[in-house]
Amino acid sequence: MSATLDGKVALVAGATRGAGRAIAVELGAAGATVYVTGRSTRVQRSEYNRPETIEDTADLVTEAGGHGIAVPTDHLVSAQVRSLVDRIASEQGRLDILVNDIWGGERLFEWDAPVWEHDLDKGLRLLRLAVETHAITSHHALPLLLRNSGGLVVEMTDGTAEYNRDTYRVSFFYDLAKAAVLRMAFALGHELGPRGGTAVALTPGWMRSEIMLDHFGVTEESWHEALECEPHFCISETPFYVGRAVAALAADPGVSRWNGQSLSGGQLAQVYGFTDVDGSRPNAWRYMVEVQDAGKPADATGYR
Repeated sequence: MSATLDGKVALVAGATRGAGRAIAVELGAAGATVYVTGRSTRVQRSEYNRPETIEDTADLVTEAGGHGIAVPTDHLVSAQVRSLVDRIASEQGRLDILVNDIWGGERLFEWDAPVWEHDLDKGLRLLRLAVETHAITSHHALPLLLRNSGGLVVEMTDGTAEYNRDTYRVSFFYDLAKAAVLRMAFALGHELGPRGGTAVALTPGWMRSEIMLDHFGVTEESWHEALECEPHFCISETPFYVGRAVAALAADPGVSRWNGQSLSGGQLAQVYGFTDVDGSRPNAWRYMVEVQDAGKPADATGYR
């Protein structure tokens, strides 16, 4: 991307890996200064115990053409988030883009387990990580974002409002978490819109994150091998696809037309013209409805 975000300051909360990392990199590629946060650093790992770190993400942002700044932050700890925002205010004097991508629930939900059988502590922990963190971060960051007109908040979730309205998502706790984030964007739209800001909910499709690739025992280069055990993985996309969606929104002077809405990366690719790194434009949520959920054989023809 061209340097369309020169002079803009972004905070990507939850940028250690996956969508958060790719969003930070794509904002950097457009010229932004990007603060990246998370709990996994080069000196300490979160309970994920994975190798990705926020320092690595910051380096990738800088290599892409932006300025990456890593700040270790537990977004469940209000004082840490307040300190983070105070630092951004002191160093930059502004915040133009807030991406709430904090999640951390991959190991906490149980597929198709009803609420009375689901581990309660894990379910409640999932809700805290997926919902409370977003509320704490918005509480502290939005006054800075509203100092200047045109600020953008992106609430990252899984599934569009339309899809999740009609589809049970995995389990009680997972379903509730993703619905709550969608509603957060709707509520923030009402609160930010009259004050010159914009809030949206955004979902990737079936994303080839580091964790997903490890789950299938493949790499980004060999991901097609996963089709042998999961044929519908043919609709999958890299995390950079939704990263480019965020960068396109942030660079759009008319972004307020999306205020309060639920969006998908595939939908925005059709509007803004960006592609995934392989040049394709996966439309995962239409595929989910028309092929996977309809019980048809896996075939991404016409969907990417």
